[in-house]
Amino acid sequence: MIELADVWAAEARLSPRLRVTPFLHSQVLSAMTGAYVLVKFENHQFTASFKERGALNKLLTLTDDERARGVSAMSAGNHAQGVAYHAKQLGIPATIIMPAHTPSVKVEHTRAHGAEVVLAGETLVEANAEAQRLTAERGLTFIHPFDDAMVMAGQGTVALEMLAAQPDLDVIVTPIGGGGLISGVATAAKGLRPGIEIFGVQAACYPSMLCAMRGEPPTGTGNTIAEGIAVKYPGELTTEVVRARVDDVLVVDESRLEQAVALYLFIEKTVAEGAGAAPLAALLEYPERFAGKKVGLVLSGGNIDPRLLASVIMRELIREGRVVTLRLPISDRPGTLAQVTAVLRDCGANIMEIQHHRTLLALPAKEASLEISFEARDRPHGESVVAALVAAGFAPQVL
Repeated sequence: MIELADVWAAEARLSPRLRVTPFLHSQVLSAMTGAYVLVKFENHQFTASFKERGALNKLLTLTDDERARGVSAMSAGNHAQGVAYHAKQLGIPATIIMPAHTPSVKVEHTRAHGAEVVLAGETLVEANAEAQRLTAERGLTFIHPFDDAMVMAGQGTVALEMLAAQPDLDVIVTPIGGGGLISGVATAAKGLRPGIEIFGVQAACYPSMLCAMRGEPPTGTGNTIAEGIAVKYPGELTTEVVRARVDDVLVVDESRLEQAVALYLFIEKTVAEGAGAAPLAALLEYPERFAGKKVGLVLSGGNIDPRLLASVIMRELIREGRVVTLRLPISDRPGTLAQVTAVLRDCGANIMEIQHHRTLLALPAKEASLEISFEARDRPHGESVVAALVAAGFAPQVL
């Protein structure tokens, strides 16, 4: 069980090497949720993730012999980059084991930081087995992504910075994967302010820490945009701390995670990965738990695949009614398509895509089908466009 003194010691080690990331009030998010919302922008770290804190703290506590022999880590993302980057700064050889299917951009970023990257196994379990083999074979020091006292203490420095800037915080909300971040945060925050509430957030398809708190078997399966917290087995050390010091663990579904990622981009003009947006997703899902309180959200990282981000943005525009797709049966005669597009033009809708199907066997020979996607100013504007098409004699189906 780590203590506040361990986090203070970590801060003393890290402060000359890591910047204090911004912790800012969001007026718009506060108005949306009914809480006084402040955001800790850990995506401003050099590798765009809080993971640097724990990795660096662990590296700085190694003996000279351990540094000379080198370190290893198993990760498919942020922990890998954090270890690789700071190991290079300290002149420590680093070997990072990643699953064979890890996206090439993450592999190349890790290599760019000077680490040897070994691709092994189809799953994290298989990659971890290879990591343990290589660690023993080469005499390396393994740096666990979360279940390590020095890693947990390093992550806890996030809370020291938050409370230094806002001593009267009522609540801190963090993502939970393996539990390293929330263990450090809860230890630091409860040590400074015993009455503060600490909430963790997990993706609904990976509620492993919630299961651990309830004494239930761990569970976790399926796809989530919050890859950073898609952990089926939380740490043993972290689970002990979470049970003792965390007030509650909340779960959020994928639509809330997508909404939170989009809101960070639209409102705060910042990029959040799915795991980093989980605390905001919890505020959106459970506003009654936070109403009227001063709430600090840990935006833990911003490493999201650009293609996934583009998909999330488009899906959120659809949810908000700002992008509308219609299916429209029409008569297959000259001028009909022009009539449809004229209605959209007169309503001020911007056509994004249009598909004109004339030869589908499911259609009568004298009919055609249109699929049209258009941009609207907002949901009422989109509804008015649909109403105008109905008034013009068409029968649109909103997809």
